[in-house]
Amino acid sequence: MTRSPFPALLASLLLGVSPLARAEDLLQIYDLAVDSDPVLKEAQANLDATREVKPQAKALLLPNIGITGKATYNNARTSGHTSSGSFKRSDSYVDGSINPVVTQTVYNRANWIQLKQTDNTIAQAEAQYSNAQIDLMARTTSAYFEVLRGADAVRVSESLVRANERQLEQSRQRFEVGLVAITDVNESQAAYDSSRANLILAQNSLDSRWEALRKIVGPINVPLARLGEKLPLAPPEPNDINQWVEAALQGNYAILAAIQAEEAAKKQIEIQRSGHYPTVQASAGYTWSRSAADFNTDLDGAYVGLQVTVPIYQGGAVESRTRQAGYQLRAAQDQLDQQRRAVVQQVKDAFRGIISSISDVKARQAAVVSARSNLESTQAGLEVGTRTQVDVLNAQRALFQAEFDYLSSRYDYIINGVKLHQATSTLSRDVLAKGNAWLTPKDPVPPPVN
Repeated sequence: MTRSPFPALLASLLLGVSPLARAEDLLQIYDLAVDSDPVLKEAQANLDATREVKPQAKALLLPNIGITGKATYNNARTSGHTSSGSFKRSDSYVDGSINPVVTQTVYNRANWIQLKQTDNTIAQAEAQYSNAQIDLMARTTSAYFEVLRGADAVRVSESLVRANERQLEQSRQRFEVGLVAITDVNESQAAYDSSRANLILAQNSLDSRWEALRKIVGPINVPLARLGEKLPLAPPEPNDINQWVEAALQGNYAILAAIQAEEAAKKQIEIQRSGHYPTVQASAGYTWSRSAADFNTDLDGAYVGLQVTVPIYQGGAVESRTRQAGYQLRAAQDQLDQQRRAVVQQVKDAFRGIISSISDVKARQAAVVSARSNLESTQAGLEVGTRTQVDVLNAQRALFQAEFDYLSSRYDYIINGVKLHQATSTLSRDVLAKGNAWLTPKDPVPPPVN
């Protein structure tokens, strides 16, 4: 019986070959993402823009100082008749005036509420930015491990192609000496061709995963560190789904942002309702006016005034805007409820995903052992004539699929852990560092050629 080459397959997939250059790990790729991700940069710009609403609201309550000036050149010609006769006169002169004015809002209810509302608006933007930072960690981690998953698919596909090629060569040799029929050669040829086609698909999928990562971190062309052979499998701590749900409801940044949006919407109702309230504004100014005309009046005068505006009827606009703000508050409350439910679902899905991934990894590890034993026994059966070439090819394909499923389940375990921390907004660089410790920089995934 021919000895199977497959027991060493998993070790070769995990340990790889000696690299030409040290690979970048998850933390290094994340640092690149922080510097270049356009989504995070957009969130930062939006936060900076939102912070400007507070000084703008303060400006409505502070004095406004302005000065106006006017200079006019006049060329006047006059004519007429009097009791003493007719007359004509031509006069050219310049006159001008300067008016400095200071205005100060004494009472405007809407402006004061708007100033308070800016605290909620800024807090909402800050929570959204924090959520964007955590989202970047999750997106980078997911994209990184998806590249590793795709690289494993390529390795498995390449190994299957080599195995099918050996099987095809053995079938041809046996056919030449009359040990097997031509159908065995045809079946081996079909399996070999199919595996080559699947390898092309796997390579194309890997390139696409690289582009998904580059969408976040920019046009990098560095190898990535693979996941090591040893992966500690442990349930979440605490191992209580309800505690994770409660933590998420209290600390999730998306929920906190929705809460601040609700508070801002409440204040918006009062801002619009303030259209029924009077406003009081004080003003002071000075007028300096001079003219070079032959007959003129120069003026130097100061004034102080108080203006009170009492709205009586504005066509129903105030009531309409108040109702509109009420509907917007209801929408904000519904949005908050949606966000809470979405976060609860995310927490539970991720928590259960971790638990199921642990069992899945162990089960698929056992499936690899079973598939390997099945292949060995099938090959032995082929030697003695109790099994067919098709049986061997099917067992061979099943082993490689089991190898890939095992490797893939390990990534699911890691990604589910990241998603759980993302849902509770506890995802941090320290959390990424724990997963980063499982990588092997000496075993690289090379970048695409182009």
